[in-house]
Amino acid sequence: MNSTALVFSALALSFAPVQLAAQVPIKEWPVPYADSRPRDPYVDGKTRVWFVGQKGNYIAYLDPATGKFRRYEIEDGALPHNLIVDRKDMVWYAGNGNGHIGKLEPATGKITRYPMPNADARDPHTLIFDGKGDIWFTAQQSNYVGRLRTATGKVDLIQVPSPNARPYGIEVDSKGRPWFNEFGNEKIAMIDPATLKITEYSVPNDRSRTRRIAITSDDRIWYVDYTRGYLGRLDPASKEFKEWALPGGAGALPYAMARDSRDRLWMVETGSQPNRMVGFDPKTEKFFANTPVPSGGGTVRHMMYDKRTGQIWFGTDNNTIGRATVDKADPPPAS
Repeated sequence: MNSTALVFSALALSFAPVQLAAQVPIKEWPVPYADSRPRDPYVDGKTRVWFVGQKGNYIAYLDPATGKFRRYEIEDGALPHNLIVDRKDMVWYAGNGNGHIGKLEPATGKITRYPMPNADARDPHTLIFDGKGDIWFTAQQSNYVGRLRTATGKVDLIQVPSPNARPYGIEVDSKGRPWFNEFGNEKIAMIDPATLKITEYSVPNDRSRTRRIAITSDDRIWYVDYTRGYLGRLDPASKEFKEWALPGGAGALPYAMARDSRDRLWMVETGSQPNRMVGFDPKTEKFFANTPVPSGGGTVRHMMYDKRTGQIWFGTDNNTIGRATVDKADPPPAS
């Protein structure tokens, strides 16, 4: 599990002039639960938009058609950080404050707890489904990643080889391999689902701290570099990296990230108020739509793309749930 040697033909830094298209439509709904940090929305099969109240200690959903909210209370101290919804509309959330993953049955309000088998893994952070319906997750401060077998409740824990790696964002590629950010250092890592072995890849600049990750249909790995204000790409086949300076410059603080159905990348620059949602087209290697978040955003931490509608959902520290209709954004033509 040593760091993988990297091959560089050249580290490409793109400083081409930024072409900005029309802003994408963004709509926000004020959350009726004050100062609760609503975050990490996820759209279920009934188009309800589920989210957690990290400070409010609840799970809730918004019905976008009516603007109405419904709230479910969860145990004290859970401090939910993230949620995802399965094909049966069961809601799975990360109990970041007390070391468990929970499953909520919306019809009954019943919650099933899946505690971490090792008390050292005390803070499940971000969850993602694989193609089998199992959940892979990070535990940032504990320095673990893991897998929850949803059919049996069995949890496999894997300690990240680098100390203080702070595993953060996580996504799964077409081969079923989870990739995750190591926010505590300059590495991105991959888990072999058969062996649970972790392979780490060092981003070229040792000042890099990547926070969220996205994977395009060609299984290239994209990341936002929070400390340097860059978008980056790792090609696992060649082990080559390429980076592009974000429109917001060194102080952009890119955080939330998502990929749409056209393989375009969307990220939020949180270094400015208001936060700004920026689009990037890998085909042209150019940034395009650059849209301020109407509420200001505070900080937009995570996003979910709903391919049925061409919309990205996000929560803000300004106590709103937001929706960006990105399928209306056309990137500039290739030059």
